[in-house]
Amino acid sequence: MIREATEQDIPAILGLVQELADYEKEPEAAVGTVEAYRQVLFPQDSSPTAWAHVAEVDGQVVGIAVWFLTFSTWTGRNGLWLEDLYVSPAHRGSGIGGTLMATLARVCTERGYPRMEWTVLDWNTPALEVYRHVGAEAMNEWTTQRLTGDALAALGADA
Repeated sequence: MIREATEQDIPAILGLVQELADYEKEPEAAVGTVEAYRQVLFPQDSSPTAWAHVAEVDGQVVGIAVWFLTFSTWTGRNGLWLEDLYVSPAHRGSGIGGTLMATLARVCTERGYPRMEWTVLDWNTPALEVYRHVGAEAMNEWTTQRLTGDALAALGADA
């Protein structure tokens, strides 16, 4: 069963995010907390800035899709950025990943978002196979850029 995440799902989401960080060989990078996720996904005094869908099997959350909105200056419309898609190893190959992708595609079509985008590690062959299977195309001319830590602080100080 795929459904929108609830506040009660946050610990399970964090557990799967940690599994993903371990899989991607960056276990120390997953530093999100229950409170941080609560403030973004289920804020008390404002609108959410990110959303999540979960895949549930026998009452247990075994997969997640965490996403947020983007904006295209070319189309003048929002899009959906899939930040993370993860399915526990015991449940891979059962169609959960593709069903999570299809659910997000439905969100896009229902809301009029013309695109759904994400990044994937180039060595993650199983994920790439899922993405090719659902019709995704690599954006080979584009590279993701990131500014963090001291470099981010230094640039911000220049403003």
